[in-house]
Amino acid sequence: MRGELEDFAAEVFEPFARNDQRRWGQVYLRGLLTDGQRKSVEPMAARLGEDGNRQALAHFVTSSPWDPAHVRARLAWQMEAAIRPKALIFDDTGFLKDGNASACVSRQYTGTAGKVTNCQVGVSLHLASDHASAAVDWRLFLPETWAPGSVKADPDKVARRTACGIPDDIGHVEKWQLALDMLDETRSWGIEVPLAIADAGYGDAVAFRHGLQARGLNYVVGHHAVGPARRGRAGDRALFRDGTAAGGEVPGQAAVGETDGHRGGPESRQTRAMARGLPPRHKQERPEADVLAVHCPADAARRTRDRPGDRRSRTARVLAAGRVARHRGGAGPVLALRSARRHPADHAGPARQAPVAHRA
Repeated sequence: MRGELEDFAAEVFEPFARNDQRRWGQVYLRGLLTDGQRKSVEPMAARLGEDGNRQALAHFVTSSPWDPAHVRARLAWQMEAAIRPKALIFDDTGFLKDGNASACVSRQYTGTAGKVTNCQVGVSLHLASDHASAAVDWRLFLPETWAPGSVKADPDKVARRTACGIPDDIGHVEKWQLALDMLDETRSWGIEVPLAIADAGYGDAVAFRHGLQARGLNYVVGHHAVGPARRGRAGDRALFRDGTAAGGEVPGQAAVGETDGHRGGPESRQTRAMARGLPPRHKQERPEADVLAVHCPADAARRTRDRPGDRRSRTARVLAAGRVARHRGGAGPVLALRSARRHPADHAGPARQAPVAHRA
C-alpha cells in the first residue's frame, strides 16, 4: 500500500509551500501508521529506518510553518467522497498524561479513563454514515486552569503557555462552542450534512442546541434528566418543544407533559405549572409530531402492552402519534430530537413516521 499512501499524502499535503514539507509530512504519516505504541518523533524515526531523520521530523512537527486548516479541508473532501456522510458526530477524547509539561494538561474528566484524571482533551467532528466514519476537524480543549483571566487559573500552568507554544489570544472556550466553531469551519469548506449527533456533554448545553437549530440542522443529542424524583422513581418530565427539561432554560415557551412533584404537596401540579406561566393543562398545545423529547427508562419496554392485532408497543404507538411518551421508572438520560424545518406540505398528506427514541 506504499504507493496508495504516497498518493494520498501528495493530495492532502499539496497546500504545503515547500517540497521538503510535503516530503516530511508523508514520512511522518507513515511513521504514525507503523507498528509500535509510542508515536513520538524518536521511536518513529527508529522504526522508519533510513527514511527516519529524527531532526527533520522534529522540525516538521514543532517548527515548520504550515496551516492545518488547509490539510483538514482536503482530508474532509476526500472523506466526504468515500463515506457519503449522513450525520456529523461531535465527541471528545482524553489523552492520558503522567506529567504536566504537555499543553492544556489538567485534572479533568475523560471518558477514556471513566474518571477525573490528568489528561488532555480533544474535541472532534466526524463525518459518519452507516458503514464508516472519519474525524475531519478537531480542537485541543484549554481548561480554565490554563486561562490567564479565569478565576480558576493555575499560575504554574499559565507560566507554561509560552513554552507550550500557546498564543496569547487563545483562552478557555467551552467544548460545545468549539463544536459549533468546527461546524462553521466544515461548512465553509462546502460540506453540508443535515443531521448532528452528540452525547449529553453537548446536548445539556441549551446554547449548543440553539446553535444547531439556528444553522438549520436537525439533531439528536443526549440530555440528562433533571428535577426531583417522585416516590423514589423518576416522575413525568415537563419538556419544552426543543427538548429542554422544565426548569426555565428557555422561559416563555409552552411545555408539554406534566410537572414533577408528589401527591399531598402544598401545591398541585396544575398550580405549580400555572405559577411558571403555563396555560391550564386542558388548553396546552399538543407537541408537534417532529419535535420529541422522550424519557425512556430501561424497563419501559417490559411494562408496555400491545393491543390485539397491533404488533407495535405502546411506546411506538405514542411516538407515531407525535405525543410525548411518559413512563415511570429509573432515572436516565433524555434524548432531545429536533427537526429544524416544518413544511406546510407536511400537514396535507399522511403523517410522517416519527423518529424512534432509545435509551442513550
